[in-house]
Amino acid sequence: MSSHLTLVALANTVVSDELHLALIKHAKVLGIELTKGKPEKSNSTYFTARWTCSQALPPEARVVMRDIAAAHDADLAFLSPDFKPNEVKVLAMDMDSTLINIECIDEIADFTGKKAAVSEITEATMRGEIKDFKESLRRRVALLEGVSADVLESVYQERLRPNPGATELLSGANARGLYTLLVSGGFTFFTKKLQQELGFKQTQANTLEIIDGKLTGKVIGDIVDGAAKSAYLEQACSLMGCDKKNSITMGDGSNDLPMMHGSGISIAYRAKPIVKEKADAAFDRVGLDAALLLLA
Repeated sequence: MSSHLTLVALANTVVSDELHLALIKHAKVLGIELTKGKPEKSNSTYFTARWTCSQALPPEARVVMRDIAAAHDADLAFLSPDFKPNEVKVLAMDMDSTLINIECIDEIADFTGKKAAVSEITEATMRGEIKDFKESLRRRVALLEGVSADVLESVYQERLRPNPGATELLSGANARGLYTLLVSGGFTFFTKKLQQELGFKQTQANTLEIIDGKLTGKVIGDIVDGAAKSAYLEQACSLMGCDKKNSITMGDGSNDLPMMHGSGISIAYRAKPIVKEKADAAFDRVGLDAALLLLA
């Protein structure tokens, strides 16, 4: 087992020598030694470069290094010394704004002219400003009372699109035999369709109450919040006979943090600042399928 932290740059074009020099320069300022690793790899879609780091990096150093990478049009991941790619058995990910391009509840609300009110609550929740996700969801769903259930299908057909690399990620993960889990604070109407479309082994989300073809403004059963997401991941790991450290997790909002904490590698996908700060990897340029390169 390596005793060194590994830095991985991921980009849509060849990783520049200038990035290498800039990272080395900053590491010297910190009194840290960076060593260029394996020759750069390309999988025909993305390019990577690796460095080994002589010691752990404080959070502020990670932020600066990510900023340096961003200035050279690359994303950066930090792989811990005990991360073993060949022992990863579970992929767990969020849906809204991670797997897909929208926040479904905001788009449902748009059909009623209430998108601004719902989006305001959504954004504050994802930034971590509203701490109680369950209360946040109840407040937003209440604004949907009276909406025709047909709107759900309209949102799925007209507005929902998988984010770049989603299909390739699921195909690659399933080919590796990973247990693929979609766990969402969104709604089962959408997770079930995405399970059929992309091949997730399991999906968990919230169920909207529908009576006489209209949303009642209520959620049926227990709400899937951050704690529930983490619990479902733990169950999936138990099913696969492994620990949470043998999982890879992906999310964008603060309610994904409990699930992401303690996983083998956590990836913030085009995420809120609070999530990027705590995640092992932050993808702002590459697609979701670049995660497969971290398992190489």
